[in-house]
Amino acid sequence: MKIAVRYYTKTGNTKRLAEAVAEAVGVEALPLSEPIEEAVDILFLGNSYYAFSIDPVVREFISNLDKNKIGKIVNFGSAAMLNSTWKKVKAEADKVGIPMDKREFHCKGEFKGIHKGRPNDVDLKAAAEFAKNILD
Repeated sequence: MKIAVRYYTKTGNTKRLAEAVAEAVGVEALPLSEPIEEAVDILFLGNSYYAFSIDPVVREFISNLDKNKIGKIVNFGSAAMLNSTWKKVKAEADKVGIPMDKREFHCKGEFKGIHKGRPNDVDLKAAAEFAKNILD
């Protein structure tokens, strides 16, 4: 099974989650600036809310994905105020015909002192376990 992990972060929180996910599934976590070159069965996609939506960089990344190279997207991320970005990511994935796994990982993320220290070690371990479970 071929797996890729890509992420977008402004604060570093999603990068930390991406690294935990990638280590758990045996690949390298790369930023969205690194395109998907080879076909993958699973793309773990890390992102967060910025100004009440996913960042335009995330939208553009998804819009440039080749539906023939991506089996499915598995969403993960963190946010200080809002919860899941799953619906926003799915709306973009639907436009290019890439299925989304219904499961996702989300935790609180520190922002301007809110949820200080998050994601923490417990969150990172939970993200790794989530990724392993996706592969089972």
